[in-house]
Amino acid sequence: MKRIDIVYALIVSPDKNKVLMVRNRDNRDTWTLPGGTVETSETLVRALIREVKEEAGVDIEVFGVMAVNEVIFPEKEEHFVLFTFRAEITGGREETMMPDEIAEVDWVDLDRADGLMPYYEEGISGLVRGEREIPYFDEGKG
Repeated sequence: MKRIDIVYALIVSPDKNKVLMVRNRDNRDTWTLPGGTVETSETLVRALIREVKEEAGVDIEVFGVMAVNEVIFPEKEEHFVLFTFRAEITGGREETMMPDEIAEVDWVDLDRADGLMPYYEEGISGLVRGEREIPYFDEGKG
């Protein structure tokens, strides 16, 4: 079974009422937090910084882990592990560098975000309101 690591950035507006999301040009026209697949020999944080820049056009500082989800697709022999990190924008401009993959970058109200990405037990709004950030440390190998 192939393991695939995915990273997402939870970027919250200053008033804590919205999160930055991207609309993917896939067959389901889905909205997600910005992020993507970790490449070989890439740390989780480096992958997240790269993916957010590509998808949403912004530079970020990455903090702790807000959630870890996983899903196994036995028929495809794939095991996905999804890491959601808290992040803050440090520069750049909200626009995609991947127009073939990302249709839109936008600040989405928390209630709507909960419905668009219902993969968290207490919703994205629960992550924003919660104080459950887990420290992440790169031990210097990446």
